[in-house]
Amino acid sequence: MNLEQLEYIVQVAKTGSFTKAAEQSHVTLSAISQSISLLESEWGVSLFHRSRGLGAVPTPEGRALIAKANEALVALHDLRAEAQSYSDALSGQLRIATIPGPMHLLVHVVSGFKRDYPGVKVEIMEKGPKEILELLKHEKIDIGLIALSESLLHQQRGLAFERLLEGKMVVGVNEQSPLRLESAITPDKLAKQTFVLYDDEHIRDFMNQFVAAYGEVDILFISNNTQAIYNAVKEGIAVTIGLDYSFKEDGEHIITLPLESPATEPVYYGWVHPEEKHIARSAKRFLNRLQAEL
Repeated sequence: MNLEQLEYIVQVAKTGSFTKAAEQSHVTLSAISQSISLLESEWGVSLFHRSRGLGAVPTPEGRALIAKANEALVALHDLRAEAQSYSDALSGQLRIATIPGPMHLLVHVVSGFKRDYPGVKVEIMEKGPKEILELLKHEKIDIGLIALSESLLHQQRGLAFERLLEGKMVVGVNEQSPLRLESAITPDKLAKQTFVLYDDEHIRDFMNQFVAAYGEVDILFISNNTQAIYNAVKEGIAVTIGLDYSFKEDGEHIITLPLESPATEPVYYGWVHPEEKHIARSAKRFLNRLQAEL
């Protein structure tokens, strides 16, 4: 059996004629007939009823095998196209916007991507989730990386969201804090702390639920300035709350601890794109690498 024989039987089934299949395949009638006869002998089954009046009609066994042959040829075509896409040199511009916390997750992927595809100009920016959605809507970015909860996922009409990571809420404390010795932070201990918080919808929702359950808390400040939050925790004047993937694994002076809290919705970090819009090859290639890294 070879690919040529599979192409012949599919072509004969489509045209209903050995003669037409030979013409479209640019071979002689005897060549295509002999090739299919050899395949039938190899498989030990008759693939076609041959009749001058009816042409070539697949047998019941032939229909099943020809369908499988067609599937194999389609898969081979897809494989060749995929291989070709990897061999083609990428060029152009790749514009990425992400929420600030997980920026450190992208650095390694961006570095490798730029090294392997120097013809692609990569632009990456930090934006809030609403800004990212607006940029996508007006086609000013190619990839939007945001965090969404289950309830918010269903509100994004016209947008598709592909999950990359599931986030868990953790507490960030100074490396010298007495809390560092805890295996997990309980709500009663957390309620006694002073907070510095990133201005994020998911963190606000969590704190609102926390206050409703345990009473008012001491918040020093809420800011989009991640360095200011880091410095406050580093100096030991406050703790912070955030999703685990927003903290660097090798972050100095800050330790993250699990948080024992009432059940909250999972929050996913992933990429969002318009459902009907074609995704550029460079964006697909970058997202494949990002998913493999995470």
